[in-house]
Amino acid sequence: MIEDDLELAQIITDYLASQNIEVTNTDSPYNGLSMLNLKKYELLILDLTLPEIDGLEVIPKIREKSDIPIIISSARDDILDKVMGLERGADDYLPKPYNPRELQARIKAILKRINTNEKKALENEKKSDFILKEEDMQIIFKNEVLNLTLAEFDILKLLIQRNGAVIAREDFIYTSDHIEDDSSLKNIDVMISRIRTKLSKIDNTKTYIKSVRGIGYQLI
Repeated sequence: MIEDDLELAQIITDYLASQNIEVTNTDSPYNGLSMLNLKKYELLILDLTLPEIDGLEVIPKIREKSDIPIIISSARDDILDKVMGLERGADDYLPKPYNPRELQARIKAILKRINTNEKKALENEKKSDFILKEEDMQIIFKNEVLNLTLAEFDILKLLIQRNGAVIAREDFIYTSDHIEDDSSLKNIDVMISRIRTKLSKIDNTKTYIKSVRGIGYQLI
């Protein structure tokens, strides 16, 4: 937090501490900028009326080095200040005076949104290991085309489409046009093993297909 009203800063710090949110405050914007270089913080609460430099001028300096979420906390109620703050990269604007509980709610909302976005990004990154080209009957794994039989293609395609869901062995048989209906579940295990071998030749750092005992398989 960058706040030069030390009494208010202490009130906010004490309340958020009671909610298991640790706060480090400085009354100097330049010191705050330096602190961002020394430690990773989850969120910044920024006053606008500060010594040395106006808070609106601090925001672009922060954005040059960090994408940390910023909540502006200011007694200035000019709509232009709010618009400029948001346009320069702040995530929220909370006019003073306010109840610390509202600040806590806004902090939680922003962090939840960021965590959700990060989770989606990780999921997309995982998906990007595989590129499914159904029309060409191809699956590209880490930029290399896999040499798959038609049955192996159907199995891996289903794993990719289900996106991390556990798939029963029977489902591979029922959904494939290239696996006989009377094929044994053991045959599915053999084909999964072959697919794993082909994946490991490209990346042997992890097992991409997980066995789920008594059920089937899952792409991880």
